[in-house]
Amino acid sequence: MPLKRIPDAIGVDEAGRGPLAGPVVVAAVQLPKGFRCPELDDSKKLDASTRERLAKRIRSASRWTLAIGDLGAIERRNILWATLDAMEQAVSDLGIQDAEVLVDGNRLPPGLADRGRAIVDGDAKVACIAAASILAKTHRDALMRKLAGEYPEYGFERHFGYATPEHLAAIERHGPCPIHRLTFAPFKKEAQLCLSLEA
Repeated sequence: MPLKRIPDAIGVDEAGRGPLAGPVVVAAVQLPKGFRCPELDDSKKLDASTRERLAKRIRSASRWTLAIGDLGAIERRNILWATLDAMEQAVSDLGIQDAEVLVDGNRLPPGLADRGRAIVDGDAKVACIAAASILAKTHRDALMRKLAGEYPEYGFERHFGYATPEHLAAIERHGPCPIHRLTFAPFKKEAQLCLSLEA
């Protein structure tokens, strides 16, 4: 089924809410009138080489921004609020005041309530949200490949921080590293133990 094209709308999506490590990345994209790309789809349905190729096309043709919810924001605010804050930041940085904002998911950031809509599975339904999903995913993957060079024992360049058997085994062997989200399972018990010992 072809993706719906909503003229002038800004699509917003994130990558990295679920992993045990690394930042969450949000993209906001306004596709130009007449933009046509039959391959455009939810980033999760595309292979890595197709995502990279489409990301280049989207970046060259569109107005877009990225915002990062870093580890500090995730631990301080929780992953949901770190994501919603980054969504507001990405839209603000785009600097387009009068366009409708379409956010993937079922939660709309409070600061976008007067101009936005949340669309469940929007990255598989609406072109500008699919484009945002591709930019967010490719940028986060690049960040995680870079971080893999700093923490090579974890294999971040392969699983990108998700809770794969390889990643869980590396955590079991080496413990968490500085980019792990200690408020996430399987770290919660360990973090609570450390706090109780420090008290």
